[in-house]
Amino acid sequence: MQFASLYKLGALALMLAGLSGCAAVVLGTAATTGAVVSQDRRTTGAVVEDSSIEYKAKSIVDALTPTHQREKVHVNIVSYNGNVLLLGQAPNDIFVHKIIPEIKQIPKVNKIINELTYEPVTTLLVRSNDSMLTTKVKTAMMMQSDRINATRVKVVTENGVVYLMGIINKNEETIAVDIARHVKGVKKVVKIFEYMPT
Repeated sequence: MQFASLYKLGALALMLAGLSGCAAVVLGTAATTGAVVSQDRRTTGAVVEDSSIEYKAKSIVDALTPTHQREKVHVNIVSYNGNVLLLGQAPNDIFVHKIIPEIKQIPKVNKIINELTYEPVTTLLVRSNDSMLTTKVKTAMMMQSDRINATRVKVVTENGVVYLMGIINKNEETIAVDIARHVKGVKKVVKIFEYMPT
C-alpha cells in the first residue's frame, strides 16, 4: 500500500514538473531537488531572479489588460537567465507595445523575446495538449540521459510549437533539437539558447 502511494506521488510530481515546463523530476526528497538545482548552469541568484521576473511581468500584464479584453488575452511568461519569453495570443500590437516597455523596466531583464501572435486565444484543449507535449519532450530527453542532461534544457510549448531555453554548448543544442523534433505532435522547434564559451 505504501509503495502504491509513493508511486502515485512520483507520477504526480512528474506530471506537474512537465506541465510547468520545469526541468526537475521531483521524487519528494530534498536530495533529489538539490541535485537538480546543482545541475542548472544558472547561478542560484539567477534562478531566484527569474522567478521574480516572471511574477512581476505577469502582474504587469494583468494590470494592463482592460477588463473587457481579458477573454482575448492569453500570455505565458518564461524567464531564463534574465531572458524573457512572451508566448500566447493578444488582440493587437497596441496591447503588446504597452506591456513590453513595462516588462523591460523590471530589474535584471536582459532581453525580451516576443512570440505573441495576434489571433483568438487557444482553447483549454490546445493548452492541455501543449502541456502534454512539454512532458513528452522532457521525458524523451530524460530517456537519453547518456546524450544530454535534460535538467539543463527548459521546455515550453505554445500551440504545438516547442521552445527550448538553456545555457548549453553546440553539441547539446543539436541533441536537444533532434529529440524535440522527433516527438509526435510537435509542429516546430524554436531555439532560444545561450551558449557556453568554447
